[in-house]
Amino acid sequence: MQMCELNKDTVNEILKLGSIYEVGGAVRDKLLYQNIKSKDHDYLVTGIPYNELSKMLKQFGKVDLVCRSFGVIKFTQFKDGEQKTFDITLPRKEYSVGSGHKDFEVDFDSGLHIETDLQRRDFTINAMALSLENDILIDPLDGQTDLQNKQIRMVYPNSFADDPLRMLRAIQFAARFEFEIEDETYKALVKYAHLINTVSAERIAEEFNKLLELSEKPSIGFRLMQKTGLLKEILPELELCVDVEQPGGFHKYDVFEHTMYVIDAAPKNLTIRLAALFHDINKPQHRRLVDKGATFYGHEMSAGKTAKSVMSRLRYSNELIKDVKMLVERHMFTVDVTPKGLRRLIRQVGVDLIFDLLTLRRADVTGLGMDNSTDDIDRFESDIQKEIDSKAPFSLKDVALNGNDLIKMFDLNPGKQVGDILNYLMEKVLDNPQLNNKEKLEELAKIYYNTKINMSNDKGLTNENS
Repeated sequence: MQMCELNKDTVNEILKLGSIYEVGGAVRDKLLYQNIKSKDHDYLVTGIPYNELSKMLKQFGKVDLVCRSFGVIKFTQFKDGEQKTFDITLPRKEYSVGSGHKDFEVDFDSGLHIETDLQRRDFTINAMALSLENDILIDPLDGQTDLQNKQIRMVYPNSFADDPLRMLRAIQFAARFEFEIEDETYKALVKYAHLINTVSAERIAEEFNKLLELSEKPSIGFRLMQKTGLLKEILPELELCVDVEQPGGFHKYDVFEHTMYVIDAAPKNLTIRLAALFHDINKPQHRRLVDKGATFYGHEMSAGKTAKSVMSRLRYSNELIKDVKMLVERHMFTVDVTPKGLRRLIRQVGVDLIFDLLTLRRADVTGLGMDNSTDDIDRFESDIQKEIDSKAPFSLKDVALNGNDLIKMFDLNPGKQVGDILNYLMEKVLDNPQLNNKEKLEELAKIYYNTKINMSNDKGLTNENS
């Protein structure tokens, strides 16, 4: 079962004075997937004090003691022109303290047994270690059996109280591995669900990302969140979608269930899956019953605002928020457009994002549950690709006349007037890409300047002198 990524010389030097084990996800994944190689490797060393261990490691690579108070050494190993950083820790006990469960009291001691360290971990499937000395598996909590039984079981009764983030970790592991949550662990999830609001937004978002990016069916996790009460604490906006029916013959499922199917149908791409999560989130507020069912007019634009609000609350980056908001707001686009309309859609969404929008729409159609074809989206994608290949202008940087040209032409200062002319020219070349050459645009710019800007300036002077 040997799978160590550390340099053999490093391991052998440690074994002269102590013991070293591989711990955490790499051990779990090796047992779970057999021949799949884990990306992350963490190690635990016993029998060697922290200062002595860090001094020893400096012989073989770069040592960073930034996590010293937690008994952690960041060790960077260089090999064949590449470098890789590992966490090497001493056995420890830790306790969550303070508001927000952001701070922990940590007692690390090189003399502690490996079993003591494993008993502080979150779930039995993560509480195993592999000795690098003799390849023996250390499994004091029978995590291997839980792996075989496909279940998530907490290590000790107060696990979630000590660190409520572990509840979200249970959720994302259950979805990612398609495991069941053991009964007592499930009851603890329900009991402590309200504590999730004491966890920092960044830590919650990190587990959300893992759920969305690593699971074939993130819906497993969101359904578990809804049943245990976690969803109404973290994402009350989505909780409102539960049991909101969509009569009219276009949808098989209610809004929440439809959203679940759309997320599962989307690829493992964080931007697209977040957009799938939020695309219909404001339908409950826009639901209007009519003779033939219900309408949800305007839900996409308000859903974009909700996506921005929730993602800001969870401390996502501005760039990701902008992209997700755009996809959500535009997901109701029509494929029945003229070439001008198609170019305008590409302009609005952006060349970098337009194919993600089509992918979202395909997932949305799948989530209807009506076995609808996406052939129209395929044809639309082909038309979009042809427009892009034709080098048609879709942004100001593609326009053959730029701001500096206009400043020189009309002796303007940088500002609104320059922007107004550029936007006018952008609209013209969107209507007719053949106009996108410097001479033609100069003529159009002069017409616009003389009829719009000059006249406005003259009117301003007249009013000022009257």
